[in-house]
Amino acid sequence: MNHDEVLATFDAQMRRNARPDGPGARVERAGTTTRQTGGESGWNGVLWSGLDAESADAAILEQVKHFTELGLEFEWKLYAHDLPHDLPELLRAAGFTSEPEEALMVAEAGVLSTAVVPPEGITLREVTDAAGVELMAIVHDQAFETDGSRIRTQLLKQLTEAPDTVVAVVAMAGDVPVSSARMELPPDADFAGLWGGGTVEAWRGRGLYRALIAYRARIAAERGYRYLQVDASDQSRPILARLGFAQLSTTTPYVYQPRS
Repeated sequence: MNHDEVLATFDAQMRRNARPDGPGARVERAGTTTRQTGGESGWNGVLWSGLDAESADAAILEQVKHFTELGLEFEWKLYAHDLPHDLPELLRAAGFTSEPEEALMVAEAGVLSTAVVPPEGITLREVTDAAGVELMAIVHDQAFETDGSRIRTQLLKQLTEAPDTVVAVVAMAGDVPVSSARMELPPDADFAGLWGGGTVEAWRGRGLYRALIAYRARIAAERGYRYLQVDASDQSRPILARLGFAQLSTTTPYVYQPRS
């Protein structure tokens, strides 16, 4: 895998020319930015920017104006290779707050292991309806200690209105959900995105994360996606590296909250 070529393709397909990530979302492309407006239950933010020292401040102010007029918190998804080099400082000066950095990791779907071997006592269940979404949200709440209401709303809408664009799976220990993950399948793209992989604390370290990667890799390859892409935390980065993922860049969310 040629890292520079794959990164350039990722920037073109998944950022600059991105498709909306769910029903009701709107992607707008200007000369120097691509943004998504997803509303109160969706993701809102800047996916790509092609800025320089002269254009950066005005572009930042334009995005702040757009989202604050809608009353929406939004994210500027900044990558390490984005320009200008002082864009992080410019965003902070404009009122953005940075969140933890993640690694952009990519693997070729066709070369990853697709042998799904969950731990003893675990079954994997594909999520297709509201009951399955609720199980995923329960895992999300416990694994990440955050409110899963947005996941409930967004995923159920996507499964109902655009089921071919997402795959979701939950790992069950009997009747108890203990791990879950989803995969975004954007049309006409080479990259399938792996998102939301989380496991409740008592079941961590038993191979569930790897099993859910393999489960989704098999589906991605069957559907003709060339690459799998993950925004990896420090915890998942070494696991993904052992599975065959390579780091192409890093990405940091810069979040702007409208002032009340």
